[in-house]
Amino acid sequence: MYQGDAIPGTGRPVEAPIGFRTAIIIPCYNEAETIGGVIAGFRAALPQAEIIVCDNNSTDATASIAADAGAQVLRETQQGKGHAVARLFRDVEADFYVLVDGDMTYDADAAPAMLSRLQSDQLDTVVAARRGRNEGEYRFGHSFGNRLLTGCIRTLFNAQVSDMLSGYRVFTRRFVKSFPVSAKGFEIETELTVHMLELGVSYAEMDTRYVSRPEGSESKLNTVRDGFVILGTIGRLLVQERPIKVFGTAGAVALAVATVLFLGILDDYLQTGVVNRLPTLLGSAALGLTGVISIFTGLILAGVTTARREVKRLAFLRL
Repeated sequence: MYQGDAIPGTGRPVEAPIGFRTAIIIPCYNEAETIGGVIAGFRAALPQAEIIVCDNNSTDATASIAADAGAQVLRETQQGKGHAVARLFRDVEADFYVLVDGDMTYDADAAPAMLSRLQSDQLDTVVAARRGRNEGEYRFGHSFGNRLLTGCIRTLFNAQVSDMLSGYRVFTRRFVKSFPVSAKGFEIETELTVHMLELGVSYAEMDTRYVSRPEGSESKLNTVRDGFVILGTIGRLLVQERPIKVFGTAGAVALAVATVLFLGILDDYLQTGVVNRLPTLLGSAALGLTGVISIFTGLILAGVTTARREVKRLAFLRL
């Protein structure tokens, strides 16, 4: 659904929320070829919105082009998309936020419908699920990596998401101001998704058009390197948010292996009256102890996780 389309069952056109301050926030690094077009597109789609670009040490004319196009320009000297998003979340004040990349691959005309959905359904975030016009719109590595990593999030966090790495999202103020950014780079979308899931906020996905970068611009995402960073982030967040699943499973496996080893030794002892495999017995004992420690570690960390989650939720509700 896009601006100008009719809202199903009403016949009324899609419009952005009225009477609220909306900020379009764009983290950028060397996007001189595209940032002007992105700003123009969002100004046409959301003429009342404020547009803020965070320039992340660009070595080209990104900042000056953005300023000439009428955007407010912030500068973040710590390199990485996560740092740029953290600066935007920290310094920009609004009721609604539209986060989008500065590469001209996302459809600005979808923003009013996303904001309308956010307000009408009383959601805290709406994620643009990218749908290319044809298979050529996606680089194979990016497409495969996105499906793989999104599948990990769906499985590990029992989540209904289809495009975990989308850089096009809208948020309420309370989501943005309660989000503890720790990501440095492209793993920021993973943190946003897990925060959304663990906080239990109301969210939705909306299909949006996605196109290839214009000729002359270049993606900053390295499929292999950043893919492993994102995978590591998923692992870290899994330990933080699902310690019972991680440590409990590891402990149960260790105890199961220890039990199998011990039963074999016990059978030999009952038949011969002698412990013939002392190293195996010691290994079994060590594995059993490790399993017990792992399970109790998971239980302790689960209590810490619950307390931390409640603190974040109270901060979220206070806003």
